[in-house]
Amino acid sequence: MKRPPILYLLLLLHLLLGTGALYGGWMLMTDADGFGVQPEWLEHSPFRSYAVPGIILFVINGLFPLFIAWGLFRKPDWPWAGLFNIYPERHWAWTYSLFSGLGLIIWINVQITMVPFFWLQPVFLTVGLLILIFTLWPGLMRYYQN
Repeated sequence: MKRPPILYLLLLLHLLLGTGALYGGWMLMTDADGFGVQPEWLEHSPFRSYAVPGIILFVINGLFPLFIAWGLFRKPDWPWAGLFNIYPERHWAWTYSLFSGLGLIIWINVQITMVPFFWLQPVFLTVGLLILIFTLWPGLMRYYQN
């Protein structure tokens, strides 16, 4: 079956999210002050420094979307990768794409409640919504049917 064109938009979103979060997470872990975040923004959060949010950002919104993009593009048959696939009738990368979109939406909403408004918040909220919409696109769902 030929790849649906919407897949390329979904791949682009995962690649942009992943590379952006790798950079942002790395900066939060190594040079939060130079990155422009303020220590007082953490007052209403469970964190005392930006190291833990940086690690979470780096792994969950950085490495994970890049792994998903690889899985969506190559469709490897890795049994271990499907360990958390709650939709066994679909390829694991499709399911994890849903997780990524939903996780990003949750991440941004929690961030909005804890830190002051930042212009990237609505941008990444939109990215999360688009990941969900594109993943649930009927042609894409058919393509990832096992």
